[in-house]
Amino acid sequence: MRKKQKTTSLPLPQPRTNAEESDFFDGLPDDLVVFILCKVSSSASSPSDLISILFTCKRLNRLGVHPLVLSKASPKALAIRAKNWSESAHRFLRLCVNSGNIEASYTLGMIRFYCLQNRGSGASLMAKAAIKTHAPALYSLAVIQFNGSGGSKNDKNLKAGVALCARAACLGHVDALRELGHCLQDGYGVRQNVAEGRRLLVQANTRELASVLRARSASPDPGVSGSGCGLLSDFGCDVTEPETHPVNSFLKEWFGSGCDGSGLRMCSHVGCGRPETRPHEFRRCSVCGAVNYCSRGCQALDWKLRHKVECMPMERWLEENNGGDNGGVGGGDGGGEEGGELN
Repeated sequence: MRKKQKTTSLPLPQPRTNAEESDFFDGLPDDLVVFILCKVSSSASSPSDLISILFTCKRLNRLGVHPLVLSKASPKALAIRAKNWSESAHRFLRLCVNSGNIEASYTLGMIRFYCLQNRGSGASLMAKAAIKTHAPALYSLAVIQFNGSGGSKNDKNLKAGVALCARAACLGHVDALRELGHCLQDGYGVRQNVAEGRRLLVQANTRELASVLRARSASPDPGVSGSGCGLLSDFGCDVTEPETHPVNSFLKEWFGSGCDGSGLRMCSHVGCGRPETRPHEFRRCSVCGAVNYCSRGCQALDWKLRHKVECMPMERWLEENNGGDNGGVGGGDGGGEEGGELN
């Protein structure tokens, strides 16, 4: 009979303890961890990218709210949905504001001014961002001045609106440049200069076209022609609708149906979301009277995106609904569709 050979079994590897696994991370200095978190915060594509870090461990929870990390938070990291609004979200934005985040000052300022109806605090936060040359904040303050938002019709300050628009336009804000062009063309809050106004409108379209071409060149299909909205009709190009700022998406979702029950309307431009702060605050299309806008910039954009194919005089609309011929056009940047106050 064969003798059974003795076999020796190797010891099984012992699982590493949590203490051993965390040795490397715990050994990293706080400064290095904060630096890494700043990179994550500045490149975050949604609030969850930043919030999920806070739930990882106690150390990341502590360092994740470091002022330097919050000051670097990107606009998309602050893009809170209206349906998710809570005191915790409010507190998070306040932390970012106190950390010196300019985008958070603008975002929270817009939310407080329009949604929470805290006009003074909201305007103050937007002014804080505007002082630090935040172009969207400058333009939003200009819209408030043009409309006298938060006050009466007598609180309008057209000259202040033009000055704020000019500052935002100098910083490259296309909507402000377009608004300034319309002001000069119409003599609205400034001495009329039709030629200079048209020049600024063409410049706004040129900058818009340049930004579209840059975006197209980075995409797999960089072609200029194709399906989309005729945003840059002056140049014969079909482009997609420009990306909406996160806070405008918040306003649009917050006010949802376009009316909060008080009879106040929203700006008809799909990418705006601003509501009226008093009845008949916004100007309407004088051709059809069916749409209203917070600014001439929004009016011009919505004309190219949507309203151009919908606008027709009320008499023409009644004829069509009674079996008349299809048709009807309005005006664009150069004329036809002029905004006016409701009486």
